[in-house]
Order: sequence, then structure tokens, then C-alpha cells
Amino acid sequence: MKPSGEAMVRLAAAVALVALAMLACADGQRKAPTVMVAILVRNKEPYLPFVLSRLSELHYPKSRMALWLRSDHNQDRSLQVLEAWLAEYGSSYRSVDAVLNATTPPLRSDETSAIHLSPSRYRAVITLKEEALAAARRLWADFVWFLDADVILHDSTVLQRLIDMEKPLVAPMLRSHGAYSNFWAGMDQDFYYKRTERYPVIYKHKEQGCFAVPMIHTCVLADLRLVGSDGLTFVYSKMAVPRGPENDDVITFALSARQAGLEMYICNQEDFGQVPIPLEPPEVVSKERLNIVNMKLETLLEWPPLPVVPALRRFLPPPVEKTTLGFDHVYMIGLARRQDRRQRMLASFDELGIDAEVVEAVDGRQLNDSFLSERGIEMLPDYRDPIRDRQLTFGEIGCFLSHHGVWQDVLAQGHERVIVFEDDVRFQPYFHYQLEQLMDEVEALRLDWDLIYLGRKILHSNEQWVEGARRLVRPDYTYWTLAYALTRRGAAKLVREQPLRKMVAVDEYLPIMFDRHPNAVWMDHFRERSLLAFSASPLLVHPIKYTGEPGYVSDTEDAVTIGACVAGSVDQHTCS
Repeated sequence: MKPSGEAMVRLAAAVALVALAMLACADGQRKAPTVMVAILVRNKEPYLPFVLSRLSELHYPKSRMALWLRSDHNQDRSLQVLEAWLAEYGSSYRSVDAVLNATTPPLRSDETSAIHLSPSRYRAVITLKEEALAAARRLWADFVWFLDADVILHDSTVLQRLIDMEKPLVAPMLRSHGAYSNFWAGMDQDFYYKRTERYPVIYKHKEQGCFAVPMIHTCVLADLRLVGSDGLTFVYSKMAVPRGPENDDVITFALSARQAGLEMYICNQEDFGQVPIPLEPPEVVSKERLNIVNMKLETLLEWPPLPVVPALRRFLPPPVEKTTLGFDHVYMIGLARRQDRRQRMLASFDELGIDAEVVEAVDGRQLNDSFLSERGIEMLPDYRDPIRDRQLTFGEIGCFLSHHGVWQDVLAQGHERVIVFEDDVRFQPYFHYQLEQLMDEVEALRLDWDLIYLGRKILHSNEQWVEGARRLVRPDYTYWTLAYALTRRGAAKLVREQPLRKMVAVDEYLPIMFDRHPNAVWMDHFRERSLLAFSASPLLVHPIKYTGEPGYVSDTEDAVTIGACVAGSVDQHTCS
């Protein structure tokens, strides 16, 4: 699968910068700075093949990198993954200091679970991080890079780019499937996290650059060449002026930096990578396997599938057995010329274990007036797009024909229940679980339904909940047909009204058919508006891009309109 054009441009530019830096080194001007990478590992088997593969493929000379690794109290194969990786790549690095303890029990004496942040665990983390900092100083490393073992980095040039930013303490902004990230934009009087208006501005890339913040963590590069770096510490008692909680490594480190006159910076110029939301009791370590799936799906939105070096592939779980999610069939509608979308969706289906039929969408670029006339396809009289005040585009006609073809196939094959996806969807985290819970509720309520939206554009916020439901609402006027579940009866209703002889956009047609469209004149053209429609709440899929976002492309809206052909305002070979 190829990365998006935007991602390719960013990556090419970054690689060029690294190449120039390495060329300068080759000319004898300056060696690359030395960096000690410090990683603590505990029960991170699901992430490690990807984290270590990216580390080994960084565009930075390994001869200038030292590794400092510690791992203990594991309940999975984290140690074996580390050992296999070190056996393959360890000798390439400047030095390796690894203590992989296989004799420690799964839990410390005061831990109730593997994710319990007990006092002894905090103390151990503080001790280990302080040892790493001391080791970097003994090595006379120019930088120390504290990297958590579950950070998924997308950009192989990230280390060089962080160094080039010339900040005393800097982190690439990492996103999650929520609003969690590796920085704070505010700190309260007790030195704990404080909500601020600044946080979403940075997190959502409303402003881009490097921003001074009170806290960075998880993936932090510290410049040890600075005199002030001698004041950095994770130990409360070693601070110049001990303040804040005594057993919190990241707060102590941030306060020590402040007291040393060193600013912390978070940089968000691009999508640098991801971090999972930390697990909390009663969650269990096994949930990490679901989290890595979420992160792999998010990676596919802009980047190729996460690479795994050959030495670590044996630690990957076996391919997920594919199913139709409890339905008779799953369709995925996509344009043949949009192979980027198709490959991303197929890779997503592989991750989710979805067995889907790829339906070749009717391409609006291949349509013209003759095609419509020969098949008796007519537009609804006086139809005008409610937002753009125009007639249908050939792209919208192709979209309608594609969905109509699926409805006809449902009837021809005798399927009772199906799911229909378009090829530009972004799956919500834990999609499988969310869908299973949704359909369990449908069964428990004995809901009589024809169509259930899984993804759509909600136009009204006051939709009514289905009585007794926690995941189902009655949709009002709605846009988009990203994904929906459909019954055979629902398909029959949609086809029976002969919509190809009075065509509107498909996402206008569905609200007409469940009698919630605001245009009564349009609705009068359709007699049986009895589609029993519902919607998941929260939605299970969303669009990859929204209108106005970088990289947004619409194959339906950004197409030639019927009116343009009639008016002769476009190349007439398109309309003949």
C-alpha cells in the first residue's frame, strides 16, 4: 500500500534533510550527535515488533546511537522480542546496555494487576529513569531520548528532525484514538494536569510548529550539551527546590527542567506518530492487542502499513480469521481508479477480519447524457442541491447507481442482512466490539428495522433515542452513506420506488424513504416512504477527511453536473 501524496512529500523532504546532514558528516564537517535511547519495557509484546522495527529503520547512523534497555515483571514475550531484536541489530549500535530480567515475578508485592500503578512501581520507574539519565551522562552522549515501548512513530526521520529543532527538551506530538497525547498545555498550582484552551489548538493542528508547554513525556529528547541539563532529574529529593508530588517521574522531570531554566517543547508540524491511551483498572493487559489494531488502522489513513523487520515477524499474531460480522454478506463500494482507497480498505479489513466483496463503483467520469438516456435514468424534476444550488453531478449519479446495484444484488442473492461500506471510512476504535454491542441491543429490543446507519453526517442534534436503547437513535434528516446495515426488506423498499426515474443524491433519497426529509415537494414523488431507519449512536465509522481538510477529495461533489453539459460550459466530449 502506498502512502498518501501529502505524506510522501513530507517524507521526501525529511529524507532530503537527513541526506544533507549525512553528506555534511561525510565531508568531514561534523559527525552526527551521539544519542542514547532509553526504553523501559513491561508487557509490551503487541507493540514491540513495530516499535523496534521503526527504531532499527530510523534514518540516523546507528554508530552514533547507544541503547539502554531494561525489562522485568513480564507476563508476555516482551523479553524474547527484545532478545531477538538485539541479536539481529544490537551489534550495529555504538553500545548496548540491556538488562532483561526473566526471574522477576509477574507482579510486585503491592500490585493488584499488571497495569496497577502501585507505589513500588512508581519508585522502580523513577529509579530506572534516573539510572538511564546517569548512564547517558557517563557516555558523554549529546542527547538522551526517553522512548516509551508503545510509541508508534510514522516518520523514519523523526530523530534527526527533533535534533534539528534545537530545543533543550522536545517531543513530537503523538495522537491517540481519543484526545490523549504526550504533552500538557497547562499545570495547576499542585503541578497536576490542567485543562486549557491551548491544548486542542495544538492537538488538532489548528496551529503548527513547536510550542513551549509545561510538560512533555513518553517520547522526549533532552539536549545534554546544555549546562542546565545537569539539573535534570526524576528524583524528587535531587531537585534544586523539591516541589510537587514525591513519586511522579514525569512531573518531577518537568519541574526540574523548569528550575534549570530549560523549556519543554511539543512539535506538531506533521503526524509524527501515535501513543495508546494508558490502560486503567479494571482493564487488562490483553487489551493492548486491541489497541495496536486501532493504531495500525489509524496509521493506514496517511501512511503505509507499519513495517516489521524479518527477525520479529514470528512474534506477530496469526492473521485474523475473516467473517461477515454476523451478517449474510458485506459489500465495499469503491472506484477502480482509486486504488489508494481500495488498498487501505482491504488492509483495514485484514486487520479487522472482515470478509467483504469489493463492488466496482460506477465511475461518474465515464457517464454522459447518452448513458443516462439509454437506460431511462431521469432526474427528479426541479432537483437542486440544497447546499450548492446545482443539479446532480455525474459523480453523484455514479454513487447512486453503485448503491442501487448493491440493493439489487441483495435481492437477487436472497441475503437477509448485509453491511454496505464506502471506501473512504475511518473505523472507530474497537469497531468489532461496538458493532457486536449494537446488534445485541437490536436483538434484545426486538427492533423491527430496515436500515441502520453505522456512519453518517448528523444534521440535527436533537434526535430521539429508541425507547430502552443505549446505542440506537431515530435519525432525522441525514447526509452521507459511509456505512449502513440493510435488510432484504429494506433493499426491496428502496428498489421498489424506482428511484432511477426520479433521481436525487443517494443521501437525500434515504431520508426521503424514512419520511424525514425537509423538502415535502420531493417527498411527494415517492409514495411508500416506510423505510424503518435507525442509527448507531455513537457512530461506528467516520470519513477519512472532512471538507476543507488538507488532502480532502470528493469524487461525487467535484464532478461535472448535468446542467454544465446542457449549458455547454464543459468540454462536450464529456457530455456526448
